[in-house]
Amino acid sequence: MKNDMPSFNEWDDMQQPERAADTGFDAVMSRRYFLRGAAMLGASALVMSAGVMPSIATAASRAGFKFNPIAASTADTISIPDGFVSQVVVRWGDTLNTSTPEFDHNTRGTAAVQAEAVGDNNDGMDMFVVDGRNVLVFNNEYTNRNIIFGNRASELPETDDDVNKGKMAHGLTFVELKETNGQWVIVKDSPLNRRITPDSAFEVVGPARGSDLLKTSSDASGTRILGTFNNCGNGKTPWGTYLACEENFNGYFSSSEGENYQQTDAEKRYGIAKDGKDWGYAWAQTDARFDVSKEPNEPNRHGWVVEVDPAGRQQPVKLTALGRFKHENAECVIAKDGKAVVYLGDDERGEYLYRFVSKNSYNPQGDNSTLLHEGELFVAKFNDDGTGEWLNLKDAGMSADETLVFARMAASKVGATTMDRPEWVAANPHKVEAYVALTNNKYRGEKENQPLNAANPRAKNPYGQIVRWTPAEEDHAADKFAWDMFAMAGNPTQHSDLMAGSNNINEDNMFNSPDGLKFDSAGNLWIQTDGNYSNAKGFAGMGNNQMLMGDPETGEIHRFLVGPKECEITGLTWSADRKTMFVGVQHPGEKGNSHWPEGGNAVPRSSIVAIKRTDGGLIG
Repeated sequence: MKNDMPSFNEWDDMQQPERAADTGFDAVMSRRYFLRGAAMLGASALVMSAGVMPSIATAASRAGFKFNPIAASTADTISIPDGFVSQVVVRWGDTLNTSTPEFDHNTRGTAAVQAEAVGDNNDGMDMFVVDGRNVLVFNNEYTNRNIIFGNRASELPETDDDVNKGKMAHGLTFVELKETNGQWVIVKDSPLNRRITPDSAFEVVGPARGSDLLKTSSDASGTRILGTFNNCGNGKTPWGTYLACEENFNGYFSSSEGENYQQTDAEKRYGIAKDGKDWGYAWAQTDARFDVSKEPNEPNRHGWVVEVDPAGRQQPVKLTALGRFKHENAECVIAKDGKAVVYLGDDERGEYLYRFVSKNSYNPQGDNSTLLHEGELFVAKFNDDGTGEWLNLKDAGMSADETLVFARMAASKVGATTMDRPEWVAANPHKVEAYVALTNNKYRGEKENQPLNAANPRAKNPYGQIVRWTPAEEDHAADKFAWDMFAMAGNPTQHSDLMAGSNNINEDNMFNSPDGLKFDSAGNLWIQTDGNYSNAKGFAGMGNNQMLMGDPETGEIHRFLVGPKECEITGLTWSADRKTMFVGVQHPGEKGNSHWPEGGNAVPRSSIVAIKRTDGGLIG
């Protein structure tokens, strides 16, 4: 019997209970009401108009290069403009040392081999220079069961080694890269090459350290946690550490009580073990801590942001001050008074956008290793008049550790705005403003707690939008902000209403489900998508998932890259000289219709691609 498990989003929908309304917005909003709210910020709001912006033959980058925007594509390859070249640099299963067997397309390897090789489904990433060496650090979010277990008739784990192989494909990968004769290669046997897996040790830091909510039979002190997994987006701190963000952690827990298992209210809110089932990885088969009947607090130990030293000189930590939810990425900036501010999205329909403000200030010449250990956590409220405010979670009336462990519940109590799946946040390096990708939400306007509002104006939103906000007094630590709509994705060839998108969307640049957002050093906003690639009906003409370049000043958006079939484009970073852009390609062929990057009958493999200009110039 073939694996017919649902996608994670489909599975997660089945875990979630109905929530009572927890915002004060009207349940119904007309198009006129939306336009009044968004347009009051002026032309930069780029709201819907009768026409669309004309296509522009050449896109000008703020990094000093131009390109001809490319058409949508359904080809099983990487498509980029003329004047650029791409190279696959890192693939799932590539070995980090010469003693480990190379990837086996027939067996997909063993647990022992996977633990010493590049993890699967690369997502957020960043490049670091350690002792003069280039170290690429990236998340390995999850693994496709039908691919990694494709050598099994069931396409599911059938042995303990299968279970552990899938487990070892999760976590983080650290790999030294070197450019030789114009090609980037893995430096095998580098002392900087390593994996962090669901079995690696993390120290608990911050207000929830030692909480009774984190104590288990193997950690009676609540101070040491094994593992990080389902890491989605990431962050990079000014002091040179890597932030990995635990997202859909709930899908790894099951109960030996099966359908007799009774969820707590908190487990219902976080989607853990309804009917005693996990997402099909069966980790509890080999590791009892993933059986919530035996270890009810173990889920509380996951869903955090973790901080890791790329050089491996410091103990990895779980940052409880940043709250527990389904983290997308962690965008770190420095406020006027020197405090560190971290923006955080909770990627689930009807969840929230958060902000952490550190207690202490950043010291450019000092030790900042504990800067994210203490501070205050806020959640966003978007008003329909284009204003907003950050609500302090301490006002939820919960204990300090409960507020952080159950941050979602605290955010509901203080009256935050439910959002259309907050994904990556990106802060403009040249201006005090930030952007969040709201990828889609089929429940908007349908569920009581998710009414239409100016920031989330479309019912059953299939396309998503990018919202921008400007902190008061040009200070990321300010409690007030103004917001507008940078772009509403849509399809103007199929719709003439709000579903067509904002007026910076046209038939030459249309896309759906913005997910990854990242600025380059020159101030270009790069937009990566993880959406519907059917190329049919409401998505006709959009092709495969893609990456586009946005201009934050003019609102122009141009398509730069299209990925292979059935992939997501996610993760973006640059070499130290800014002449190479590294782009992540996740889960190509997730439904069985791709053999990228090797072609033929090869197993599709998530990979990282290097892109350069043929003239050798800057690309970011």
